[in-house]
Amino acid sequence: MALAAERLRTAGMRVTAPRMAVLMAVSDSGGHLDADTLRERAQRIIGRLSLQATYNVLRALTDAGLVRSTQIAGHPTRYETERHDNHHHFVCRACGSIRDVECTVGAAPCIEPRLPEEYDIREAAVTFWGLCPGCRATASAS
Repeated sequence: MALAAERLRTAGMRVTAPRMAVLMAVSDSGGHLDADTLRERAQRIIGRLSLQATYNVLRALTDAGLVRSTQIAGHPTRYETERHDNHHHFVCRACGSIRDVECTVGAAPCIEPRLPEEYDIREAAVTFWGLCPGCRATASAS
């Protein structure tokens, strides 16, 4: 809890039990969990916590740059610790697992879009779709 409190203070946020619990749940998860799963994990730390309160905390943590929210088509919004590394994601079409993919080409935004130079691109969000090793093996065995 002390580390979560310090991270909140460093981000200029008020330290509250729900914020500490949700931040700890995100940090301990390794990433890519939805709000309901994070709420369940945070409740193990502080007890009762509504889903709406969880969403409010996640929005505040995201706005403060402590948490990254990722929206992937067909999936609920997922949350992970913000590392400011502009990574991308791989999603398994069979089991739905999500894995980080390092930047594919150099520094952010990691791709070379064809836009007029007046556009100031700072980030790219790429989602790769396919089969994870486990689902690929199962598909091959069938």
